[in-house]
Amino acid sequence: MKSMLRIALWLAVCAFANAALADTYPDKPVKIIAPFAPGGPTDFIARVLADKLSTALGKQFFVANQAGASGNIGTGMAATSPADGYTLVISSTGFMMNPLLFDKVPYDAVKDFAPISLIASSANVLTITPSVPAKTVKELVALIKASPGKYSFASPGIGSTPHLAADLLRVSQGLDIVAVVFGGAGPAIQSTIGGHTPLAFSALGPAVPQVKAGLLRALAVTSNKRAPVLPDVPTMAEAGYPGQESFTLTGILAPAGTPKEIVTRLHAEIAKLVATPEVRERFDAQGFDPVASTPEEFAARITFEMEKWGKIIKDAGIKPITSK
Repeated sequence: MKSMLRIALWLAVCAFANAALADTYPDKPVKIIAPFAPGGPTDFIARVLADKLSTALGKQFFVANQAGASGNIGTGMAATSPADGYTLVISSTGFMMNPLLFDKVPYDAVKDFAPISLIASSANVLTITPSVPAKTVKELVALIKASPGKYSFASPGIGSTPHLAADLLRVSQGLDIVAVVFGGAGPAIQSTIGGHTPLAFSALGPAVPQVKAGLLRALAVTSNKRAPVLPDVPTMAEAGYPGQESFTLTGILAPAGTPKEIVTRLHAEIAKLVATPEVRERFDAQGFDPVASTPEEFAARITFEMEKWGKIIKDAGIKPITSK
């Protein structure tokens, strides 16, 4: 009986301590690791989030870009950070895909993290430099087939859905095209604008301003309906290539073991922020749909995406990438 009373007392003390922790969190700056170069969609959302959370919670949230290895370096750093709520990581879909594409990664997507919220979703878009003489996806496919090995496409990172979207098109159409991988969407888009890589798959965010400025030509979006920010651009299905749907997902996570009360508080604040007209307008302008799923919903989506793309990767015969 005394033993049970001691356990009950200990649990009550822990519950009180955790509640008090959530009430005082944060009491110092919070780092958000963005595992890609500045200028891409992941970095954009990280900076919007950091700015708004700083205001809402009264302490600085700041972005630390740790690009490299398709997001593996920064994500691995987050996985081994203290589980105290003061190091978070912004993730793209590559966070879920890299364990399926690399022979080894420095984290376990399920076991090493406490999901906080899926923040936004964006269709991907196929763009080309205007010097490429193609006005439709069918014309582009014909050009690539007529000159095997001549064309290359820019990708924001191995394991990102833009990269997998390109591979899905490549494999399904039997295209001989070279992948050129960059450390984020920003550098990938700039390479295509410069004509160094004639094609690019990317999230809508970094591509839309360049398309509207005439620096890139958008041929199709990978959603099942047209994107409001590019209403004249057809879907891949409308362009004659059904079954090519893919989305870039952006979410935020903490290291596994982070107190549930902190995770819950961060999710609540994020849900408030993405519901504000200002943030929704900023997301909409960049081609993002605000989501703000619960931690449990985000955890389920991670599992779903890994199962979905794992099958596609297997069916496409994509071999594991040897980590350096």
